[in-house]
Amino acid sequence: MNDHESGTHADLVRTSRYELRGDLTPEKVVELVNQGLKEGERDFNIKVRSILCCLRHMPEWSPEIVELCKKYQNDTVVAIDLAGDEGLKGEVFPGHLQAYQEAVRSGIHRTVHAGEAGPASVVKEAVELLKAERIGHGYHAIDDPVLYKRLLQMDMHFEMCPWSSFVTGACGSDFTKHPLIQFKKDGANCSLNNDGPLPLNTGLENDYNIAKTYMGFVEEDFMRMNINAARSCFLPEDEKKQLLGVLYEAYGMIDV
Repeated sequence: MNDHESGTHADLVRTSRYELRGDLTPEKVVELVNQGLKEGERDFNIKVRSILCCLRHMPEWSPEIVELCKKYQNDTVVAIDLAGDEGLKGEVFPGHLQAYQEAVRSGIHRTVHAGEAGPASVVKEAVELLKAERIGHGYHAIDDPVLYKRLLQMDMHFEMCPWSSFVTGACGSDFTKHPLIQFKKDGANCSLNNDGPLPLNTGLENDYNIAKTYMGFVEEDFMRMNINAARSCFLPEDEKKQLLGVLYEAYGMIDV
């Protein structure tokens, strides 16, 4: 395809390419996932939303991904993400920057995997250039005290995944020295998550056990992190307030 193709023509070419290979188009994948999430919400009385992820080594995908975010913004999809080898940032960054700028213009929420295996500078780029509202992992942000202090003041949310950080080697093998301990001590806005449950064959309970066994977490810490997750989620404000109310009531906490 070239820049002179109309949107309709481009869509037809792209669709034909996938059909020839027998694959689903990206849009069809989003539609099917949306359908499954809606069925899950109905059957289990839970609230689920999806985030569409760009890959650092595939910058040519990012424009299409942000367009899908825009199309399905009010239909389950709530944000755009960026993941992959942080060492490739210098090579592929401009393509992702364009997509994230469009996300900002279109009111699409933004999260970025940064500072997991990569340095604090990747977190800084995510916040300053990609306008990230949340950071996936972000452990190495503490290596830059000035940046870390600013992120704490911004109330930036960090999505922490202890077991994944061990498997990837992002934070070493000693959980008693994991950066999450420092984040908790400093009252950072962070949450406990499970990353890659299928490839790593693990669930969130494993991350909870690690935090409890090696990091000194107690029940109140887990409740506070879940509150952090809810107040930093990408739901509309009225739905977020409702979710927080449910948690505060369940935990017997005062709404603060």
